[in-house]
Amino acid sequence: RWQKVLYERQPFPDNYVDQRFLEELRKNVHARQYRYQAVVFQSGAVVQQLCSVCVFVLTWWYMDAGVLSPQGLFGAALVSSLLGYVLFDAVDGGAGRWASGRTRWADLKSTLVFAAFTYGFSPVLKTLTESISTDTIYAMSALMLLGHLIFFDYGANAAIVSSTLSLNMAIFASVCLASRLPRSLHAFVMVTFAMQIFALWPMLQKKLKARTPRCYVGVTVLFALAALAGLATVSSVGAVLFASLLLAISCLCPYCLIRLQLLKDNIHGPWDEAEIKEDLSRFLM
Repeated sequence: RWQKVLYERQPFPDNYVDQRFLEELRKNVHARQYRYQAVVFQSGAVVQQLCSVCVFVLTWWYMDAGVLSPQGLFGAALVSSLLGYVLFDAVDGGAGRWASGRTRWADLKSTLVFAAFTYGFSPVLKTLTESISTDTIYAMSALMLLGHLIFFDYGANAAIVSSTLSLNMAIFASVCLASRLPRSLHAFVMVTFAMQIFALWPMLQKKLKARTPRCYVGVTVLFALAALAGLATVSSVGAVLFASLLLAISCLCPYCLIRLQLLKDNIHGPWDEAEIKEDLSRFLM
């Protein structure tokens, strides 16, 4: 009788296997079964980040066209930041702040230092890219914002995820676009707004998603509608295309994922690489 060993000579060829070989065949051992509602809910992170980039670009366009004043944007951003700050603590009753050990006074000092540093260097930011053509600035900004969307942490455990790189690319794009605004005050407000929408806003999103899923869904829908309404004032065709993109990401892509899961056919058996589950640390001493 054939034995699956190499230390005995047997009257069989090296590639011989008996009928028991396929008895250990297993299919889709580690396959995950997704629910459509759960996938749609998780796609909200992608939708919100796309809307954040859209709102940021629209805000820059309004300021560049003179429709939005820097004082108005700074006031609106300040009020929304205060409301978000209060909501951030109210969602979990201050448990997250207590666990981190960070006080409100420390938050205030960090905010003042950042605002003073950015305001002091706003003339430098305004003249930083004077020697670079405007077309190059726009191309660099588009590339950086695309990289921000690619490397953003949407909650997936993947090697490509890098929150630091994603934030740095977004801030780099904001500095490039701010340098094309009329005055230094515009550059200061634009960079400050970029920090709010690319650094602080995602933190509030994650806490809402973990603590109050229904509120998170409502905020996602309202944010998407606001971005579409703003884009419609600039380009109706762009608003239609952007709405189609959001619907495809939130509705069509989850459906395709569920359908493709039915076609998955991963096989496992004795041909897989051996996994040593025994603790071998004693041999290292």
